[in-house]
Amino acid sequence: MKLQHRVRVREVTLLSDNWYTLKTTSFDWLRSDGQWQRMNRETYDRGNGATLLPYDLARRTVLLTRQFRYPAFVNGCEDLLIEAAAGLLDDAEPEQRIRAEVEEELGYRLGTVRKIFECFMSPGSVTERLHFFVAPYDSSMRIGAGGGLAEDGEDIEVLELSIDDALARVADGRIADAKTVMLLLHAQLHVFGAAQR
Repeated sequence: MKLQHRVRVREVTLLSDNWYTLKTTSFDWLRSDGQWQRMNRETYDRGNGATLLPYDLARRTVLLTRQFRYPAFVNGCEDLLIEAAAGLLDDAEPEQRIRAEVEEELGYRLGTVRKIFECFMSPGSVTERLHFFVAPYDSSMRIGAGGGLAEDGEDIEVLELSIDDALARVADGRIADAKTVMLLLHAQLHVFGAAQR
């Protein structure tokens, strides 16, 4: 049975349309045992996004960002977050959008970009699907200082780390952003690891 036949939406209420869209929905769900169950869920729709990890195989380095994240701060994070460059699609194609984000945040114009997968990052409440990319970089691709767009409230520091340092920061908790951890582990296995085989 198609999933759409197991969901009957009863009522959708808009709770907030301030920054993005927060709704509460009442729906009936057809359980595996054949019984219908009424459920209520809130969904936060901020649009879909893309993220990318630039890597330099010869130097065994990656480019990351460091910036303030208020939601992490109010949940006990006492430092700036180290992250892969990322952004919302805003009706653009994922590769087009992530290229622009890398230029804004990191200051690099990339050549070949490779999509590796896409994932829902917090499917219990957030609708966002994130497209993951990797790309080689070198110093000739640098076109600016990066740092993001001040008019968007961005105040981004660019970090160039060795892959070993980045993975050590994952292990000890200094890198705690899910998309970044996923990209670094992918790079360890399929980029830097593949180059050593």
